Amino acid sequence: MATVTTLDPKRRKPDTNALDNLVALVAQDLADVNEIIVNRMQSPVALIPQLAGYLIASGGKRLRPVLTLAAAKLCGYHGETHKPLAACVEFIHTATLLHDDVVDESDLRRGQASANAVYGNKSSVLVGDFLFSRAFQVMVEAGSLDVLRILSNASAVISEGEVLQLITQNDTETSEEAYLEVIKAKTAELFAAACRIGAVVAGRPTAEEDALRSYGMNLGIAFQLVDDVLDYSAAQAKLGKNIGDDFREGKITLPIVLAFRRGDDEERTFWRRTMEDLDQGEGDLDRAIALMAKHNALHDSVERARHYVSVARDALGLFPASPVKRALLDVLEFVVDRDY
Repeated sequence: MATVTTLDPKRRKPDTNALDNLVALVAQDLADVNEIIVNRMQSPVALIPQLAGYLIASGGKRLRPVLTLAAAKLCGYHGETHKPLAACVEFIHTATLLHDDVVDESDLRRGQASANAVYGNKSSVLVGDFLFSRAFQVMVEAGSLDVLRILSNASAVISEGEVLQLITQNDTETSEEAYLEVIKAKTAELFAAACRIGAVVAGRPTAEEDALRSYGMNLGIAFQLVDDVLDYSAAQAKLGKNIGDDFREGKITLPIVLAFRRGDDEERTFWRRTMEDLDQGEGDLDRAIALMAKHNALHDSVERARHYVSVARDALGLFPASPVKRALLDVLEFVVDRDY
């Protein structure tokens, strides 16, 4: 059994209520979004709502649509258009999860069997395609060309990120810059779009739109950095996936990049064998975690996340004090300090 590392036993524990507090501020809107999601994923093809519902109901925190609702509230919006658009954000996210799990051959998602493990790869890919298509139907109905442009661009960038990750996978020569390019596209772009459209529907100035995009982008980068660290540092029951999944798949994340760069020739030979050739045996995951600890790769990855959290915090400086602004700031700390 792999050794689980503790990054910093003295670090402050995250405010476990931070995300709950943000959700509470948009609770009624979120209830309406959930109703839209359920209604709009229906299809006369029974497998579609069955499979989509399996993943959507599997315990996700709805962070991205919550960000859309919160951003709209921050901008003083009192209409209804943000609700179907938040549903679109969740559909896009769910579609990418379905595709991700097929590409990664994942058996678990959020601590339970992944949709592809239950329904098969073909069904997962095709239902993911359906959810993308449904998202664009709802966007068109909302009637905002600006939002359509933002979310369609985000969808394209996410796809590019997936392909970039395929290119860097199993390549120990991947640079930190290349890794960041992947996570900006694959993860942070949807966070950025989710926040930005809150300002767009509210008709706010470009400066506020850009500020919310910056908040979302930097939050998304920090979120993924911490997620990649947690793959080597938290118990499966808390994390919702197997420890070392990224290692077993040869996925090059920042902890690997840093450990490889800082290692000696013998250590780099180990990384090439395990990550490039996927020649892994008993004890290799333990050694990988030990090398990351030796070179402070996990700790320094979290510190990178803290940098992006600081940038995200500064982006909200444009907005006056309010409960929703406070909650959005608190979520930044929650994301970087979480240990689940």
